[in-house]
Amino acid sequence: MFSRADLIFLHAPSVYDFRKHSILYGPVSDLVPSTPVFEMYPIGFTTMAEYLERHGLRVRIVNLAVRMLNDEQFDPEALIKSLNPTAFGIDLHWLPHAHGALAVAEVVKQHHPNTPIIFGGFSSTYFHEELIRYPYVDYVIRGDSAEEPLRQLMAYLTGLRAGGDGKIPRSLHDIPNLTWKDRDGTIHVNPHTYRPDNLDHVMLDYRYVVRAAVRDLGMGNYVPFKDWADYPILAALSCRGCTQSCVICGGSAASFKQMHGRTRPAFRDPERLAEDVRRSAKMSRGPVFVLGDLRQAGRDAQGRHYADRFLDAIHGFDGPVILELFSPASREFLQRVADALPNFTLEVSLESHDPVVRRAFGKAYDNGPMERTIADALDVGAKRLDVFFMAGLPQQTAGSVLGTIDYCAELLARFGKDGRLAPFISPLAPFLDPGSRGYENPDEHGYHLFAHTLEEHRHLLVQPSWKYVLNYETRWMDRHQLVDATYAAGRRLNRLKAEYGLVPVEQAEATEQRIDRATRLIAEIDHLMVTATPEQFEREMARLRPEIERTNMSTVCDKRELNLDVIGPKLNYVEVARMIAQDAAQAVGRTLSAPFRRPAAVRVENP
Repeated sequence: MFSRADLIFLHAPSVYDFRKHSILYGPVSDLVPSTPVFEMYPIGFTTMAEYLERHGLRVRIVNLAVRMLNDEQFDPEALIKSLNPTAFGIDLHWLPHAHGALAVAEVVKQHHPNTPIIFGGFSSTYFHEELIRYPYVDYVIRGDSAEEPLRQLMAYLTGLRAGGDGKIPRSLHDIPNLTWKDRDGTIHVNPHTYRPDNLDHVMLDYRYVVRAAVRDLGMGNYVPFKDWADYPILAALSCRGCTQSCVICGGSAASFKQMHGRTRPAFRDPERLAEDVRRSAKMSRGPVFVLGDLRQAGRDAQGRHYADRFLDAIHGFDGPVILELFSPASREFLQRVADALPNFTLEVSLESHDPVVRRAFGKAYDNGPMERTIADALDVGAKRLDVFFMAGLPQQTAGSVLGTIDYCAELLARFGKDGRLAPFISPLAPFLDPGSRGYENPDEHGYHLFAHTLEEHRHLLVQPSWKYVLNYETRWMDRHQLVDATYAAGRRLNRLKAEYGLVPVEQAEATEQRIDRATRLIAEIDHLMVTATPEQFEREMARLRPEIERTNMSTVCDKRELNLDVIGPKLNYVEVARMIAQDAAQAVGRTLSAPFRRPAAVRVENP
């Protein structure tokens, strides 16, 4: 149970020492499950860990961010010092982790100077040549599918034991997608040649997480985000890549082509995707979110639609499932969804009420087709339909942001009388994604960037308010106007939701109080930025810190508004107990048979 891990994944908070900083984060995480320190680790941790363990490696996940949130006395450095794996893996996937990920790597290298540190993720891929120059980064695995390159690297680091039935590289030069430096500090960038055509080699299996947590006696290390036990939402991954090219998105088709060399998404077999959903539901009674629009893949070689195959395979599943739509859908498709998944919720992102803004964003449909989709989805029985809008887009003025709330009022008047339609708005924050069309060609899309390098973004993250953390402003709204428009829109939408009974009056009043407090705090911070000396600024921010902390969660809406109702126990404890008993029996069997097994050869080479 307590054998040495080959690889330990560490997930850092957005800002490493967030418990010491006074930062008004703003509504950057209102519409995601995590808090503003973005403690939710990427689902790639789960797929990579499962893949590596399938190939004979021992892997652990340590969510430092959750541990730090849950326990003010928790000392991440002491824990890091106590660990002793063959290698550490640190995610720098979304750029808001730039500060925390690099700080954790520095702490690791301080206490484990001879232990390799491996980075990966989208932002690691984009900034790999800058990232590898940090003295506490040894390897960067590039690309959207790190499982096999990471297996090869770990096979190299541990010897034959980690080879399994796969390739064991003779040299670091042989490992695809790897950026590394040798003992002399010379940087090597291996060709980016590993790019799987599908996702059938990986499993997003949450049973692995539960088993590993029990095995390592550390459920707190594996929890995906702070409040997951209260709302155990799980994900099922339909693809890596996208068919859309939204201007602000680092996961768009254009971004995948530039960073990962993909010309089309890699899809998971639809029948296996249905199995993933059913398997997840055995662990949790929370919803399963199927990531990616099922219609993206089109038809297979036999002429069958991917979506039809998935819906046939999942037909009759009565657990809560959340599906995404990237564009208007036909009534026929929505009826197929309702027939297969009687407990389904839809999420659509219109971005703006204005088709001109929406087209500038990268979505070329008008309001009419999406309004018909909303009507049809509710008519065929969607349990809920969430509609998302955004501030900070090309062609979008402050007046246009408020016009979006007027449009929300129209939608609620038409479709919201039974409480199933839920509109939301949030800013594009904190960062315009590297690799997105807006980031790569800011002038063309009306953006002005305040940061270009990884180090510049790292410094932005510790600015005193989200206004100054933003890495952009637009031709139509500077950062001051964007912040003001966000709060004004949030206030109006909150009142609208209370009017239609989407949120209780008391909850709406609490949200309005947070918005009022946030606008006052941001004005006070603005004033300090101009008038205070460094010593005065530090003293005043320390004074404001308790009020800032009360304001940071659920700023323009209560994030619980996103949650679906979960009836009964949140987790299936009977299934968890059955798995634990089964694993214990298998462990006893392995122990009894150990004297009769031939020891594995081990080969370790150094560059």
